Amino acid sequence: MKKSVKFALLGLAAAGALLMAGCGDDKGIAKSAASGEAQQGQLMETIKKRGKIIVGTSSGYPPYVFVDSGSADKKVIGLDIEMCQQLADKLGVKMEVQDMGFSALLSSVTAGKVDIAVGGVSPTPEREKVMAFSDKYLPTEQKLLVLKKNQHVYKTAADLKGKTIGAEKSTTQEATAQKVEGAKALGLSSVPDAILQLKNEKLDGIVLEGVVAKQYLIFNDDLALADVQFEGAKKVSAVAMKKGNDDLMKIINEIIKKDTESGQFEKWVDQYSKIAVEKAK
Repeated sequence: MKKSVKFALLGLAAAGALLMAGCGDDKGIAKSAASGEAQQGQLMETIKKRGKIIVGTSSGYPPYVFVDSGSADKKVIGLDIEMCQQLADKLGVKMEVQDMGFSALLSSVTAGKVDIAVGGVSPTPEREKVMAFSDKYLPTEQKLLVLKKNQHVYKTAADLKGKTIGAEKSTTQEATAQKVEGAKALGLSSVPDAILQLKNEKLDGIVLEGVVAKQYLIFNDDLALADVQFEGAKKVSAVAMKKGNDDLMKIINEIIKKDTESGQFEKWVDQYSKIAVEKAK
């Protein structure tokens, strides 16, 4: 099996198996937020009494989060997991990671099924209405990933008219794809799923966060980044949680500040980029 397809299938198995756990539409998130309002402000106490913090994520998104295919339990690793481990250590508790589809991830936060959500999660006005976000980290841009043979076909967004653009469902990448005039946006269950669709030429391109797109380029020599620039497509990451938990948010922001100022995030990007390539071989 070619290593590119192997990696995509590994990621698809991890992310797709749990996709049916929930849905990520805004109405569902808002409903969950309202039903869980009585528990707001008690998250820190709950975590400490429980003795562990439950971290929700959606794998297949290296170097942020991806499945360690070489581990016996197929655990999720990545820079966001490292950051969450720092939080667990600070709180003096263990860490449990729950891997699911991205659309299920957002509703799991407001429903209280997970304590926090990470994995390249970006704050948006709609999401900020129903959940709280930490300080931002690792700014990047949205890019268009295409088959290498078509790299020079798409130079501007206008060249995408009549084309089908894929993105992971319920993400800011999908929102970016939906704004491309004259193009059809298709939401997929995971990034690896979108990669397979692109390779099978069922998609003309995929909108991906720049740092993530580079990971797939390393071990897929038939893919490339097009020159298309998306208007207002700057991307940042943040930790998501229920509103009303300022004490826990303060600790998270302190960790983000420390890791940003020390250059730790960039070190993790390099470290887990190399690990992702090795695991894909």
